[in-house]
Amino acid sequence: MLTGEMTDSRARVAHVGIAVPSIAHALGFYRDILGLQPGQPESADGATIVGLTLGDVQVELLEPRDAESPVAKFLARRGPGIHHICYRVPDLDRTLERCRAAGYRLVDEQPRRGANGRRIAFLHPKATAGILLELTE
Repeated sequence: MLTGEMTDSRARVAHVGIAVPSIAHALGFYRDILGLQPGQPESADGATIVGLTLGDVQVELLEPRDAESPVAKFLARRGPGIHHICYRVPDLDRTLERCRAAGYRLVDEQPRRGANGRRIAFLHPKATAGILLELTE
């Protein structure tokens, strides 16, 4: 349980990361069936990332570029599927402080740069009911 009082948290879902073996193959559904336009491919953490806007939330398709990347390891263990959920928080540093104070296990002790140059940090899935959570501002 988080410590401290949250007033008007303004936290919301920023994106859902989906691990896929091939972005080109996965895009068919999002582009041809749902009518979403893919953004320009980016690279981060050994993966190619293509974002698609779905209402107020982004869907990020994650294709490994490196066999040792987190996404490649995820695909090898679990196959294609939801890799992580990203929550947008108003103050990433404060949210990480609260996580540490409450004893949550962090993947990233300090924020780092992710896709689009955003500051991000991940929480370990063992601390969050088996779901890899990303936090961003």
